[in-house]
This record gives sequence, C-alpha cells and structure tokens, in this order.
Amino acid sequence: MTRNKGKGRFIALCLSPAVILFIIFMILPTINVFRMSLYKWGGYSNNKKFVGLDNFLILFKDQKFLQSFQNTILLIVIATVFTMTFALLFAAILSREKIVGQNFFRIIFYIPNILSVVVIAAIFSAIYDPSRGLLNSLLSIFKGSNAEPTLWLGDQKIVIFSIAGAMIWQAIGYYMVMYMASMASIPESLYESASLEGAGRIRQFFDITLPLIWTNIRTTLTFFIISSINLSFLFVKAMTSGGPDGSTEVFLSYMYKQAYTNSSYGYGMAIGVVIFVFSFALSAIVNHITKREPLEF
Repeated sequence: MTRNKGKGRFIALCLSPAVILFIIFMILPTINVFRMSLYKWGGYSNNKKFVGLDNFLILFKDQKFLQSFQNTILLIVIATVFTMTFALLFAAILSREKIVGQNFFRIIFYIPNILSVVVIAAIFSAIYDPSRGLLNSLLSIFKGSNAEPTLWLGDQKIVIFSIAGAMIWQAIGYYMVMYMASMASIPESLYESASLEGAGRIRQFFDITLPLIWTNIRTTLTFFIISSINLSFLFVKAMTSGGPDGSTEVFLSYMYKQAYTNSSYGYGMAIGVVIFVFSFALSAIVNHITKREPLEF
C-alpha cells in the first residue's frame, strides 16, 4: 500500500508542472475569452460595460462576419478534399510503384511543410503576380500575349481559390509521409493474394489500402480540418490581409481586426467563442461521420 502511494505521488509530481502550465496558458485564457465576450470593451481602458449576450446578437447580424464564416468553410472544404486526395494518391504511388529516386521525391514533397507560411505566401504571391508571375506567363502561351492578365489575388471571384492553392501545396507532403508510413505496415502478401484473384491496382487501393489505414486517415482528417482554421488566417494575413474588399476575410482575421484594430475587444472575444464552439462541433461531426469498425490483418 505504501509503495503504491509513493508511486502515485511520484507520478503526480512529474505531471504537476505540465498540468500547471496547461491551466495557466490554456484553461484560464479560454475562460477569460468567454468572460470578456460578455463585455463591451475597447481593450485599452478600464471602462468595461457588461452587455450580456448583446455581442452575440450583433455578431449573427454582421454581414462581414457571415462572409468570413463562408470563406472559412469554403477554404476548409477545398483544402481538405484536395490535400487528402493528392496525399493519398502520391503516397500510394510512391509506396507501391517502383519509381527511381523514391526517397528524392519524398524529400521534395515534404519540403513545403518545413517552410514558414510567410515564405510560402511570398512564393505564391510571386507566382500569382499579374505582370511577371509564372502562372500568367504560362497562361499567356494559350491566351496570347495581348490578353488581359488574371488578377489571382485581386479578383474577388477567384482570390479565395488562390489562397486555397497555397494551403494545399504546403500540406500535401506532410500527410503523404504519414500515409506512406501507414501503408508500409500493410503485408505485401495481401496485395499478392488480391493480384492472384484478378484485382487491379485501383481495386486493391480501395479494398485493401484504404480500409487498413482508415484509422490514420480519420485522425489526420480531423487534425487537418481544425488546423485549417489557423492556417487560413496565416495565409490570408500574409497574402491579402482580408482583401480585396473583405472577400478573403476568415474567422481569425476578422476576430483579430475587431479585437486589436477596431478597438472592439469584447466583440472580438465573442467571435473567438464562436470559433471555439465551431471547432469542437466540427471535430465531433467529422469523428462521427468517419467512425467505422477498425480492420486488422
């Protein structure tokens, strides 16, 4: 009994620094966000006025906030679909096919993940440059040199897709490597048996590979969707600052502007509460939709 108590105290002692830091830097700030969302406050004075849920009532009538909500959802959907699809495709090709220089391609695909968002934003801003950018230069071959250049970061109809392209390029390599690690654990005998039964590469991918790495896919899918909320803010901030005319404003960029630029700290914290609840709700929905019985081999 004494030995168990001593072991328990030792474990508690080891965990206590992490628990204390988590409470100080995560729990308390989160509680403070919820508390401040109930006040009207500029953030730089002592004049705080308790307004209850008024910030939330204003919030859901705010057309700019609703626009940022739509942009966030659009970026999450586009980035998730294309990133997961290409990551799985490239992982399957590099894992199953005999390609010269496989390790080289793994490194090349992973490099964008180790670059900072600012560097990636600068690269894509140069690619999207209307006069000297690579993308318009390639398109001019088909459209003609006298054609009007496409404003990839200036046209409200396409700018959100331009940002999505940068997010996808940045993330593919990381998830590809994770899927390759999962695929490497699948016994080759399963594929050999499927080949003898007449199953082709595509059939093997959907009947063997996907089911056996589904747990990993489910985990990475949830992680990517939630992290996209933060990534979208970083890319928007670095590439467009929410422009043109608010067409690329997302959750966090709008919250930042309200809290720290427009001196509406309480209103900004109300947006933060909505983001917090939305993230948890989205995570729960994704986990429920992707839930299935794990397969073993």
